[in-house]
Amino acid sequence: MLSTIKNKILDNTIVLLLILSTGGLLFVFNRNFVSIIFFVLLFFTIFFLGKKLKKSLFYSSLFTIFSFVFLGVINYNFAIVEQTLNKYLFHLLSVTLVVTTLFHFKNNRSDEKFVNNLYIVLKIIAVHAFINFLLFFIVKNKLSIISSTYHECETFLNLFFYTTEKGMVELFGLEFCRNQGLFWEPGILQAYLNILFFLEAFVYNRNKKLLLAITFLILTTYSTTGIAILLIQILIFIKEEFKINKLLAPLLLFVMLPIYIVFSFNVDSKLRGEKQFSFQKRIFDLTQPLFIAIDHPLTGVGLDLFQFQNIRQEYYISSNTLNAINSFFGVDSKIEVTDKGSSNSIMFLLASTGFPTAILLIYMFFKQQIIFKKRKLWMFILTISVMSEPLLLRPFFFLFICSGFIYMFSKFIFKKKYKS
Repeated sequence: MLSTIKNKILDNTIVLLLILSTGGLLFVFNRNFVSIIFFVLLFFTIFFLGKKLKKSLFYSSLFTIFSFVFLGVINYNFAIVEQTLNKYLFHLLSVTLVVTTLFHFKNNRSDEKFVNNLYIVLKIIAVHAFINFLLFFIVKNKLSIISSTYHECETFLNLFFYTTEKGMVELFGLEFCRNQGLFWEPGILQAYLNILFFLEAFVYNRNKKLLLAITFLILTTYSTTGIAILLIQILIFIKEEFKINKLLAPLLLFVMLPIYIVFSFNVDSKLRGEKQFSFQKRIFDLTQPLFIAIDHPLTGVGLDLFQFQNIRQEYYISSNTLNAINSFFGVDSKIEVTDKGSSNSIMFLLASTGFPTAILLIYMFFKQQIIFKKRKLWMFILTISVMSEPLLLRPFFFLFICSGFIYMFSKFIFKKKYKS
C-alpha cells in the first residue's frame, strides 16, 4: 500500500514537471535548476526504483536520442547562419528528458498509467486555475512584479500569476484578467484545459459537472483558439450523448449558446477591434515561415531562435504574394516584418529544419502511441494547439513525436529479432 502511494506521488510529480516544462512559469524563471532536478528524479526512478530494463525498449530509446543528435548535427552545420551551441544543447536536454520519461512509463508502468497520471495532474492544474481566476478580484491591488531575461508578469505569493498589462478583458460588464494559471500565457493554459476536457468527455468519467467547470475555465482564458476547440469538442460530445439520451442534447445545445456568444465577441475583436494585431500576427506566423522554408528547403535556417528572429526581421514577402494572402483571409495586413518568434510551432519547425526533417517529425507526431481513443479528435486538438503556441518542441508535446520514433524503432527491432 505504501509502495503504491509512493509510486503514484512519484509518477504524478514526473508528469507535473513534464507539463510545467512546456510553458510553465516554474521553468521560465528557474529553467536550468528545475531541469536538472527533473533529470535527476527520472534517472533515480529508472535505475534505483524501476523494474529490469527491457532491452528492445532500451535500444529503441537510445536510437531515438541518436536520431535527434544526428538531425541536430546536420541542422547545426548546414544552417545558413552561425548557430549558438547552447540552443542545441537545450534541445538535446529536452529530448533526453522526454525519452527518459517515456522509458520510465513504458518500462516500469504502462501507457495507460501515463494517461491516468496526466488526467490527475490536469485536474490539479484546473483547480489552481479556478482559484487563480477568482483570487484576482481580491488581490489585484496586492500583486508584485516577477521577471527574468525573457518574461515578466505579476504574482501573488509566487503561486498565482497575472499579466494585467496585456490581459485585461471586459465582458458583459465584468472586467477580469485572462486566466493563465501556472503558465506564461493564457493560450497555453487553454491547451491543457482542452486536453482535460477531452480526457473527461471521451476517455474517462463523462462527469457533466466537471465538464461544465472545465468549460468555464477555458472561457476565463478568453482564448479564441481555446474556445473554438472547446466548441468542436462539445458538438462531438452532444452527438454522442444524443445516441444515449435524446432529452439531454437540447439542454447541452442551450449551454453552448453563451459560449458561442463569447466566441463571437472574441473573434470580432480580433478581426475588427483592438485585438486585430493578434490575428494579423497569427496569419503572418502561418505564412512567412513557409516562404522562408521554400527558400531554404533542405536544412532550413537553423533551430537557434534568436537567429531565426533576426532572419525573419529582414525577410519580406513579395507585395503580390502578400496581397494574395490578405485577399484569401479577407484582411488588410498591418505586418510586413517582425523580430518576434513564431507562435506557430509547426511553421517554425518547417523554417528552421527544412522540409525533410520537419515532415519526418510531423509524421512521427501523428504516429504517437499514447492515446488511441478518438484519435482523430485527439490529434486535431494537439495540432491546433501547437499551431497557435510555440509548444511543439517543448517536452510535453515533443513527447508524442518521441513516442512515434520509439514505436517505429521497436517494430524494427522486433522484426529483426523475429527473423533471426
